Amino acid sequence: MVQGVGFRPFVYGLATRLGLSGFVLNDVAGVLIEVEGAEVDVATLRATLESDTPPLAAVESVREERIPNQGAGSFEIRASSDIGHRRAAVSPDVATCDECLAEVFTPGERRHRYAFTNCTNCGPRFSITRDVPYDRPNTTMASFEMCADCHREYTDPADRRFHAQPIACPACGPSVSLLDGEGSPIEGDAIAGAARLLASGDIVAIKGLGGYHLACDATDERAVAELRVRKGREEKPFALMAPDVETAADLVEMTPEERQLLVSARRPIVLARRGTGGLVASSVAPNNRYLGIMLPYTPLHHLLMAEIGAPIVLTSGNASDEPIAYRDEDALVRLSGLADAFLVHDRPIHVRCDDSIVRIGSGFAFPVRRSRGYAPEPLAVATPFDRAVLAAGPELKHTFCLGVEDRAIVSHHIGDLANFEAMTAFTEGVEHFTKVFDASPEIVAHDLHPDYLATKWAKGQRGVELVGVQHHHAHIAACLADNGRAERVIGLALDGTGFGEDGAIWGCEVFACDFRGYERLAHLSYVPMPGAAMAIREPWRMAAVYLDAALGETASELPLAFVEATRGRWGPILQMAARGINSPATSSAGRLFDAVAALCGLRERVSYEGQAAAELEQIADHSVADGYPCTVAQGVIDGVELIAGVVDDLVSGSPPPAVAARFHNGLANALVVASEQAREATGLTCVALSGGAWQNVMLLDLVSSGLSSADFEVLAHRRVPPNDGGISLGQAVIASARCAGG
Repeated sequence: MVQGVGFRPFVYGLATRLGLSGFVLNDVAGVLIEVEGAEVDVATLRATLESDTPPLAAVESVREERIPNQGAGSFEIRASSDIGHRRAAVSPDVATCDECLAEVFTPGERRHRYAFTNCTNCGPRFSITRDVPYDRPNTTMASFEMCADCHREYTDPADRRFHAQPIACPACGPSVSLLDGEGSPIEGDAIAGAARLLASGDIVAIKGLGGYHLACDATDERAVAELRVRKGREEKPFALMAPDVETAADLVEMTPEERQLLVSARRPIVLARRGTGGLVASSVAPNNRYLGIMLPYTPLHHLLMAEIGAPIVLTSGNASDEPIAYRDEDALVRLSGLADAFLVHDRPIHVRCDDSIVRIGSGFAFPVRRSRGYAPEPLAVATPFDRAVLAAGPELKHTFCLGVEDRAIVSHHIGDLANFEAMTAFTEGVEHFTKVFDASPEIVAHDLHPDYLATKWAKGQRGVELVGVQHHHAHIAACLADNGRAERVIGLALDGTGFGEDGAIWGCEVFACDFRGYERLAHLSYVPMPGAAMAIREPWRMAAVYLDAALGETASELPLAFVEATRGRWGPILQMAARGINSPATSSAGRLFDAVAALCGLRERVSYEGQAAAELEQIADHSVADGYPCTVAQGVIDGVELIAGVVDDLVSGSPPPAVAARFHNGLANALVVASEQAREATGLTCVALSGGAWQNVMLLDLVSSGLSSADFEVLAHRRVPPNDGGISLGQAVIASARCAGG
């Protein structure tokens, strides 16, 4: 990561201090330096390149070649070269640095209150890059001609804006304007005007770094509820932006690790436990003990939040199930019924890029959604790709992945491939990545599910080798690749839905696997999913079939509130399940969590993926140490036995928080036992954890601790999400391994 991060100015300064001559330039592979001088000084430069680089730079390798003395008289920065195979990494977008922020808020400074202030250490990168090398003509800033003052800074090696490609000022750069809901200009200071509208309860669409957001006053219950209605988002939590870290600390119980994430240059949304202050409207995150919170990451956000002085909802600018809007003309159409006004600017966004979401679990941070601030930072892999691979990714939480040489490049978050807009975002992203990273994929990997749109797209590609990859195998492979590993391990893949090779819906799997293949050693006991997708949206259905499996006809006589409320609906559902009509068998951990949540009275239906399971985790009483029995025998983890324990406890009057805890403890114990049985069968001592269920920090902590106590090495996700957002990485390394030498 050496382009767009101040690397050439750094080399220039270092070389001149050492009295060396030659040049430095960007090329398609990274940075090329030609230097001549005393051997000790050249050695010092080489060592410094590997040990002391600019804060945003990341050096993978330094390759050296001796050439005849060129007789250069000085050291210079030369024009970039676009000749050859492109290998240079594109930097993620970076939050505004403290020095630029000080200029923005200092009266008399040339960039006082300028919303596009940046330098080599901060500002837009990925979202404005059209091509490489990363130079201004290859970005969306190409149409803004530098004024004399900016040009002087840009060409001054002593200035921190030396070769800062998005450099701009009020005289020559982009500008902000405020439009009404019909797209007509509103006179006056645009940012101050937007702040007044938000304070009065209006919903404002804001053009940010990688797309549009919808914003409202987070303390105004009426405004938040109205945003939910307009966006078609019933209960899924909204993200918040706080003016500063002190305000954020009033909203959430922030750990030191969460604070560090919040203020980092990546500026993700951080999931943290809700505080007791009650400063935000209840509709921001209904029935949720956590808030997703972020800090301003562009000068525009800083200026707006300084005007408001209070937290705002800042959610993706889209209707539910659509990708984030990023083109102005598209946003004015798609968001016209959602927003009362638009805070816009005239710097084009080339790549839409939603906010990243990060959570702390088991003592480390892991992404729940990897996008702005992280993508498209390449991931080094243990086994290089012999041929270029494109992994088409999953259906939900979609990303795709390019595998080139020794790097995997996982895309930004696309969203759920449920409509034309999302598919367009996917295909546009593939076109951009293959161009920027100069990759012509010879292998295309895809999920086994025949109805996934990404799978259909992959099968429509011509002149490539197609590789179908089982969903949960891809999960475990992603965890291995995430940790820079490639050996055979025990894999615990837990999620909601994945197409199994036997036609069932898998989701709680114990594998012995590496990149080349897997052996299914154990799984959660099968139960039917009555109504298939309807069973996902209505967890009471899963509770009914689990009760029927555990107790038969006597289940309807249980003195439980859930039974009283739902048994009148059981008949058709259980008949459908018994006859196998639209009721695929499933071993899904997600559906088991759904059933327990419904039995505990939390949720009969859900409005977003994983809602019931998340609420079950959040109510669990961590002081409860015992767990329900769960037999693991002949390769089957008995989920029905867990349900029987839940029922007995509820009937005896145990409160749902205790029941939720004992369920988590019981399942965790069973997974450790299954891993021990897998070790006995295979001799493997390393366990990889992957799948969306590992976003459940309670389960992650319990299983990780249990496995460590049983002398296992535990691998969990650190760089890509454990959910389906990491699937494409696993697909890529599996496809490469299967086709190696082909």
